[in-house]
Order: sequence, then structure tokens, then C-alpha cells
Amino acid sequence: MITREAVAARILELCKEKDITMNGIANLSAIPPSTIKNIIYGVSKNPGIVTIKMICDGFNISLPEFFDSELFYDLEQEIK
Repeated sequence: MITREAVAARILELCKEKDITMNGIANLSAIPPSTIKNIIYGVSKNPGIVTIKMICDGFNISLPEFFDSELFYDLEQEIK
């Protein structure tokens, strides 16, 4: 798995855990729903850390909590 896929999977995982829709987390994060959907569906190839932080704020978690997931433990090399 590459990083952008792990970020998308983590957002979906947190949505499921917290029973929040994609539109719901967009509203809670104060970012457009299209931004969330672009991350989830792979249109956004490199979601910025500020955007991820805003998503964390919407989930009421910290950045370390966001990245503390097995999804990020064995990521593929990004530079090939």
C-alpha cells in the first residue's frame, strides 16, 4: 500500500468507527466534501498535512492518533 491509499483507508476507518459519513467529516473539518472525496477516490495524489490536520480536527483526534494505525506500518517505498 502507498501512503495516499493508507490516508484514504484511515479516513474511511475513522468514519466507520465514529459513525460519520464522508460529507459529515467534511462539514466537521470545514473543508469541501469534494476534497474528502478526492482523497478517498485517489484524485488527490498528495493530500497536504494541513488538510489532514483539519480532518483530524473534525474527528477530534491528533495527528499522531491519525497516523497510529497498522495501515502506516509497512508502506511501500514512494521513491522508485
